[in-house]
Amino acid sequence: MAIAMVLVSAAEAGAGTDSRAVSFDKGWRFTLSDSTEMRNPAYDDSSWRSLDLPHDWAIEGNFSEDNPSGTGGGALPGGVGWYRKTFRLPRSMDGKQVYVDFDGAYMNATVYINGHELGTRPYGYASFSYDITPWLNPEGENVLAVRVDNAEQPNSRWYSGCGIYRHVWLRALDPVHVALWGVFVRPDRVSDSEAVFTVTTDVENTGRKGRKVALSTEVVSPAGLVVASAISFLDVRRGETVTAAQHMSFRNPELWSVSSPNLYKVVSRVSADGHTLDEYETVTGFRNLEFDAEKGFSLNGERMKINGVCLHHDAGALGAVVNRTAIARQLRILKEMGANAVRSSHNPPAPDLLELCDSMGMMVMDETFDMWRKKKTSHDYARYFPQWHERDLRDLVVRDRNHPSVIIWSIGNEVLEQWSDARADTLSLEQANLILNFGHGKDMLASEGDSLSVNSLLTRKLADMTRQLDPTRPVTAGCNEPDPGNHLFRSGALDIIGFNYHDDWFKDVPVNFPGKPFIVTESVSALQTRGYYRMPSDSMYIWPERWDKPFHDPSFSCSSYDNCHVPWGNTHEGTMRHVEENDFIMGQFVWTGFDYLGEPTPFGWPARSSYFGIVDLAGFPKDSYYMYQSRWRPDKDVLHLFPHWNWKEGEDVDVWAYFNNADEVELFLNGKSQGTRTPDGKSYHAMWRVPYSPGELVAVSRKEGREVMRDTVRTASEPYAIRLTPDRSEIKADGTDLSYVAVEVVDKDGNLCPLADNEVTFSVAGAGFNAGVDNGSPISLEPFKSERRKAFYGKALLIIQNNGDKGDIAVEASSPGLETATTTLRAL
Repeated sequence: MAIAMVLVSAAEAGAGTDSRAVSFDKGWRFTLSDSTEMRNPAYDDSSWRSLDLPHDWAIEGNFSEDNPSGTGGGALPGGVGWYRKTFRLPRSMDGKQVYVDFDGAYMNATVYINGHELGTRPYGYASFSYDITPWLNPEGENVLAVRVDNAEQPNSRWYSGCGIYRHVWLRALDPVHVALWGVFVRPDRVSDSEAVFTVTTDVENTGRKGRKVALSTEVVSPAGLVVASAISFLDVRRGETVTAAQHMSFRNPELWSVSSPNLYKVVSRVSADGHTLDEYETVTGFRNLEFDAEKGFSLNGERMKINGVCLHHDAGALGAVVNRTAIARQLRILKEMGANAVRSSHNPPAPDLLELCDSMGMMVMDETFDMWRKKKTSHDYARYFPQWHERDLRDLVVRDRNHPSVIIWSIGNEVLEQWSDARADTLSLEQANLILNFGHGKDMLASEGDSLSVNSLLTRKLADMTRQLDPTRPVTAGCNEPDPGNHLFRSGALDIIGFNYHDDWFKDVPVNFPGKPFIVTESVSALQTRGYYRMPSDSMYIWPERWDKPFHDPSFSCSSYDNCHVPWGNTHEGTMRHVEENDFIMGQFVWTGFDYLGEPTPFGWPARSSYFGIVDLAGFPKDSYYMYQSRWRPDKDVLHLFPHWNWKEGEDVDVWAYFNNADEVELFLNGKSQGTRTPDGKSYHAMWRVPYSPGELVAVSRKEGREVMRDTVRTASEPYAIRLTPDRSEIKADGTDLSYVAVEVVDKDGNLCPLADNEVTFSVAGAGFNAGVDNGSPISLEPFKSERRKAFYGKALLIIQNNGDKGDIAVEASSPGLETATTTLRAL
């Protein structure tokens, strides 16, 4: 049966790379099986599962050591899946050019319309579009079928997810229209007194005859006022695309910044004979970026550090599914910590992430590839790179270049082309140009003679392509070879030198790379398990001994004292000091903001998610979160006391406190002072070694004798009850909005029981459903799609999703021997 289309615009849906698109997410069918017959319109899919997109089938599976993704890929299943959607076009689309747009599908997505194959896009993070007009049935049913193939694994060093995990859109346009991503608002000169810019617009004609059209462009301020406008007259021939450049300016722009993310709307209208043929809206912002080799980074003339974190794309229990609320929650938690930037590690991000960063004031390093020609895993993108890298790079830059949040392009992460490959690096210029399909490299002759470094030339090619598409932002790459002999550095093509780790090399950057701005593209890689503490806290645990050497510790846990890190990394405090004390270091992107599925360094099975995050997989901050907050949020008083206070009588316990805006911290145990600590200039925490006695631990921070803050930790008695705390009591009745409910096991006085691991069972009724459960444990093999979850160090998480209805959502959590908890949410 055909599904009647419900037209929801991109603006109403809250996302979309094209303002003219309507959501095509609802009403799909899915099967995790494979047959060539599934492409045919007449194929009977009535037994398939009904669902709405986005969708990730892997997150619904069970963890297994035998899954070919391995623990590095999250130990979840892959396979081949098919999606089908049957629909009728509304009358409003008669005579239109119709396109289907995919924000992303992982991976090898082959798309069919009414049995006709439109094409395959291998890269699972690329956005892509197809013109489906010639094969549509305007009067009857149409079937869109998509085959997603993620069977060949491993193909990723982290959890990728499987399926159409991002949004799908439909566009119906006049044959003469602005092309997809066809507007570029290029700033020429921006200050707080004037914005001077050029708007280039691609107008294409897919019709049967040429048209003379007018292109009018208006710039609308955050207050809704037209502050600049221009008009151009174009003769667009049949089958051609014409690019118009309109030079514009206006006075006193409201600049985009991390504290005031002001956004403008650029409205492009194509008209002929008094009728509007097309209208396209581009959201952008105006800001001034400066990257200085000595002074660091400035935004709108204000010097600041780029206080960034790396983020992989999964959302914990939701898997790779793109959900706007889930992304906003991550960004909100990070911004509260004081972060002002994220790095899309290591792939093109979902458009939703950039739109939220635009509106929330988070800068972005937008990254394209994790590998180039040389593979890192058996079946990764390297096999597609030769054919697809130009298209994938172009599509990323053209799609994302209007986002004011994007400040740096990264063309690669730890690519193996940093190092020599005699077979590749001694090619003649003619051979290199043939391989690279690139006839520009006469100035790239390697110093050893007449040979050419193809790796350096490839770097130059990617960087030059990026700058040609967007000359307004610098290009970098995350390099884990700090030596100037690195082929990426030797190319001279990188505007910014980017180091992944290698803190000992930081001091030599101004000498090794004179005149080049520098940023730590990836830093720290400390290892922590929320709630677990290994003492003595002033002993350092460097795990594993080497990146390629197997490691085992029976705890499968890493200490939260900031005394455990990988051999190539550093502690959180260690790298922070380098960044703070050196003006030439523009900032850092900490690995990572959140724990993520896959790559459970330093452990193997049954560990299946990372230990690197400042925040755990469920979204609960680890203790180091408050170290960053104390340094990155001088506007906020911070005092964080840890660990918990449930130990063995007489046991020596190391007590830490992160604090700021104070010149001393005093610790009390059951009212008795344990001493006062003052900043020593060497660490960012205070520490006491205290013989354990149950009761109350209190830290008091003071400045010039005046109390600034106090924090208290109490000994918890036996688990008594469950406490539910939703992050939002009211959500939208749109079928996608979420509320994250924190689940805590508490004693009779309401104190968190820090060692509790009670299994909690959930019941959800009314206008919502259980979208997933988690607890932040990297070794839990419990499924994410379940009605129950064990607490991990006293905490678990329930994610509630609206089901499309309005009304109450009744939530209940129970566990044997504990008082049941209930809460009620409201979908409006």
